[in-house]
Amino acid sequence: MPGERDPGLQPERTRLAWRRTTLASTVVAVLAGRAGLAGGASAGALAAGVVCCAGWVGVLALAHRRIRGLAGVGVPSRLSARCAVGLVLCVLLTAGGGAGVVLW
Repeated sequence: MPGERDPGLQPERTRLAWRRTTLASTVVAVLAGRAGLAGGASAGALAAGVVCCAGWVGVLALAHRRIRGLAGVGVPSRLSARCAVGLVLCVLLTAGGGAGVVLW
C-alpha cells in the first residue's frame, strides 16, 4: 500500500544518529586532548581531561549497546529512561571536561 512505511528505515536512521553522536563525542575528546597537550598539562587540565575521557567512554558504551539492540530481528526495544539519563550525563561530562581542558 502507498500509505504504509517501511519499518526497516527508522531503525537504520536511528543507528546512523547514534553513529553521529559517537563521532561528535570523539571529536570533542580529541580536540580537548590536543588543547590540553598544546597548552601544557596542569593538574586542573589533566583532571578535566580525565572527566572528558570518562564521558566519552560512557557515550561509546551506551551507543554501542543501543546500536546492538537495534540490529536485532523484529521490533527494536524502546530506549529506557536509565539509558537516556546515562547518555545525557556522559555527554555533559564529555562537553564539560572538554571545556575545562580548554579553559583551564
